[in-house]
Formats: sequence, structure tokens, C-alpha cells
Amino acid sequence: MMMMKQCSIVLALASVVLAGCSQQQLQRGGELLAISDEQARELGDETWQRIRAERPASTNQAWQQRLRTVGEQLVAANDFGRRDWDFVVLQGEEVNAFALPGGHIAFYEGMMKLAANDAQIAAVMGHEIGHVSENHSAERVGVAQTAGLGLQAIAVALQAGNVAYANQIAGVLGAGAQYGLIMPYSRGQESEADDVGLIYMARAGYDPREAVAFWQRMKQNSKGAPPEMLSTHPAPDSRIAALNKRLPEAMAIYQKRR
Repeated sequence: MMMMKQCSIVLALASVVLAGCSQQQLQRGGELLAISDEQARELGDETWQRIRAERPASTNQAWQQRLRTVGEQLVAANDFGRRDWDFVVLQGEEVNAFALPGGHIAFYEGMMKLAANDAQIAAVMGHEIGHVSENHSAERVGVAQTAGLGLQAIAVALQAGNVAYANQIAGVLGAGAQYGLIMPYSRGQESEADDVGLIYMARAGYDPREAVAFWQRMKQNSKGAPPEMLSTHPAPDSRIAALNKRLPEAMAIYQKRR
């Protein structure tokens, strides 16, 4: 009886949210789904709080300062509107990074080790910020129809501390395999994040050629066990080729910035 009541509350709340606000509407498999920017930010905030509670920040203060400095320079050089940003290095050897709606950016220690310089950190950071600025998490809502419930029902479960649903919504939002299902961004989303990320780093005064150099390092690093980032991202060769095509435009911005 209690379980049925809880399910009814969850579904009722989901209906209210769906009916209520100004929403971004998406078509997936013939089914109309919707999520507002505010909802995406709320889900991102909730997920970020849970991740920070579960995964400690790196004790390497030099890395923390580097990441904040790069992130703040990228934000200062680009117009993202009013938004508070978090830039945190998390403990873990994963060669990975992720972004959540609301402006939460995390790099793992393994990624900080792989990046050869601040410009390569900026290349990854620009890409992750691109996922946020282009609202890619909201576009991924169509894959969130899990266990017969919609995104809003999962959000209610997340706020109630239901770990199973919390993991799923974290994966939907882009936090990666550590916190959810392996749900890669689409090819178009990855390409868009690369394109805008290259421009973002150039505007901030970071050499965009380092984006190509970073993916070359990633390719070399993948000869053994592939880095986790490669399990959810296109192959380095494809990415390098696409970046090289966009490089002249980014280099013109970079040279003007200098």
C-alpha cells in the first residue's frame, strides 16, 4: 500500500511538472518529451551534490588552482550569460571529465596527468563547457524513459535519495559511466562541443592547436587499456581530422586575441 502511494505521488509530481512550465520540446521515436532549462539546472545541481558527497576532491591544490584558472579564463572570454560555475578535480585515475547543467565541471586526476599543459586542459574544458552552453543534456532526455517512468519521476526519486534512479539520471546528464549508464552524446553533439570548444579556448588566449595535440596524446595513451573517455567519445583519428578542418578559423581568433 505504501509503495503504491509513493508511486502515485511520483507520477503525480511528474504530471504537474510536465504540464507546468515553459519547456524545450523534443521528438524521440515519435514521442514528444519536454524539459525546461530550469529543470535541467535543478537536475544538474542535485546530481553534482550527490557526486561531490561520494567522490572526494583531489588533495593536489596545484591542480585545483590550474583547473579553476583555466575555467575562469574561458568563462571570462565568452558570453555564457549569468551562471555560476564550479571547476573541481576529483580523485580517481580515470582519464575523463564531465559537465552537468548548471555549470558544474569535473576533471579526474587521471585527466590532469594526461594533459601536457594548460592549453590542453582548456581544450577539454572548452569541449565540456560546450556541452553545457549548447544544452546537450536537455537534448538527451529522450533516452531517460527508464523503468517505465519519465525524467521528472526519476528527478523526484533522485531528490528522495533513490540511488538506482540517481545513477540513471546522472548518466543521462553526461556524468559518465561512473555515475550511470554509458550513454554517449550523439556524433552531432560531440562535433558541436568540439567546434564551440575550439572557439572558446581561442578567445581565452589558449592555442587551439593544443586541442589536436591533446587528442594525439589520447590516441597514444589508448594503445593499452583505452581511457574511459574513449568509451563514450568518437575515435581520436575522427576527432583530430574534424578539429584540423576547424583550426584555421580558431587560429585567426587566437592570433587576434594575442
